[in-house]
Amino acid sequence: MMAYGSVDQLQKALTRDVFHYAKDAKKAAGRALGTLVEIITFYALKAWGLEKNVAIERPLPEFANDDITHNVEYSLHPSTSTAELEFHRDALPLTARKILRNKQFAPFAIPAESLKKGKTLLSKKLILRNSCSICELGPIFLNAYLGTMGEDTGKYDVMSLHRRPFAIFECKRVGIEEGTRKGPQTIEKAKQGAYVARTVSALQKIRLSDGSMGGFIQKRDGVFRHGDYYELMAEVIGSNDPDLLARFILTVGVVSNHGNWFTSENHNKELKVLAQSYDWLLFLTDAGIGQFIEELLLHPAKELEPAREAFLASYTGKKGVNRFTKVKIALSADAALQSFFSARIQAIEGWFNVIAPPSKGLAVLKEELQTLRSKNWKELHK
Repeated sequence: MMAYGSVDQLQKALTRDVFHYAKDAKKAAGRALGTLVEIITFYALKAWGLEKNVAIERPLPEFANDDITHNVEYSLHPSTSTAELEFHRDALPLTARKILRNKQFAPFAIPAESLKKGKTLLSKKLILRNSCSICELGPIFLNAYLGTMGEDTGKYDVMSLHRRPFAIFECKRVGIEEGTRKGPQTIEKAKQGAYVARTVSALQKIRLSDGSMGGFIQKRDGVFRHGDYYELMAEVIGSNDPDLLARFILTVGVVSNHGNWFTSENHNKELKVLAQSYDWLLFLTDAGIGQFIEELLLHPAKELEPAREAFLASYTGKKGVNRFTKVKIALSADAALQSFFSARIQAIEGWFNVIAPPSKGLAVLKEELQTLRSKNWKELHK
């Protein structure tokens, strides 16, 4: 059980005990809470075996409208192994340029302008870049993922990912600070997430006159398929029809409370906007994020000590020292978090309540993600 009655009380504790040095300690604590929501989501995806499908903060074009793109926190892409490589610690840092010098990439004839400059999978100081994008190659891009790391040697995988994802995850902390009035920024944040969720997939939502949610998708011959949205979504996910799958994207939102102005049972306007927009909306409960913060920071579990050290070292008031984000994280912290989430994934899944779709559990979402992941995307994208 969480020792604090709400996320607001947790934020007060972080303000007092961690961010007391900051000019605006409360704002710093709020941002840190947002980072923790992203960390929880990312390491849950890792525990579900989806890491090598994940790209972070990639621009995603709207459906049939490439002129407008939106950066999404996590996109899950069709992925195939390109190379499994070994390295010696003396060879660090593992930059994109250094990785692509390996002879296994010679057949790709990678042009210099495709190289991702400044991207380093693992630095000399053992800072890991998660889902490290190393080059762009037309319809695909190459990402590097660290595997095992021993005392002197390690392994990493280079994966070829198709540009079009099969799913996206976005994290939203919407709410108001204690002592301030509820302003337009709360609904605007919800609308922003809702807009992206409703514009990136070929499967479109439409509100019917009876209040229910309908869906339609257009096939290449111009014919529309339509019906109840969730029934049609299940049909698309279960099919092997390129017309239905090639441009379908499963959209998942993860929302957490801020200001104690809604719960998973008591929905306000913002939560309703998000619930009717994402295919899946997960509510990270106060008890869930509270337990994580308790074990990570306030009453740290021994196994999370490396993660706690990385977190505290990132928030000293100095710039350029952050080693605890979804993108860059200390290698020791990553190992600790992977172990923690792997050992407790069933309990951690209990931190989430499913808001939408109605009457479905997290097990169904996991099954849908694995079904999409296992499709023969090479044939589907021909």
